[in-house]
Amino acid sequence: MIAQNDWFERRKYTGWGLGRPRKWQGWAYLAAVLLPFVIFQAIPYWGVKTRLIVTGAWMAFLMIDLIPLMVTLKKDEREHKIEAIAERNAAWAMVMILVIGIVYEALRSALAAKTFQVDPFIIAALFGGVIAKALSNFYLERRAI
Repeated sequence: MIAQNDWFERRKYTGWGLGRPRKWQGWAYLAAVLLPFVIFQAIPYWGVKTRLIVTGAWMAFLMIDLIPLMVTLKKDEREHKIEAIAERNAAWAMVMILVIGIVYEALRSALAAKTFQVDPFIIAALFGGVIAKALSNFYLERRAI
């Protein structure tokens, strides 16, 4: 891939992904990736379909280039532990918000329309989390970690 691991640092406080660039090469990479895209979007010559295709291709390129980088950022033992605890806390917060959302939607639909309606994607997110946790526990217990 193009981007290198030592050009960026781990994102600590504002979500997931890459943190700010650590070296000038990281800044140059961001400029080389973002400036042509911004210029392309600013020029009103292309139609909506062309913009969507180019945007999708650009996003695919970024994902292919940056996801392996995000996964393999170098961290010491303390950073691994801090990130694991932070990820656990983030997951619990998301689960609680999803549960509250399901209860809210169920009560609102039951009171307003006398029917039970809940967004299936919210329920799928919770079940997906349960499946991911179960598979992770199964796999990690077998590896004797």
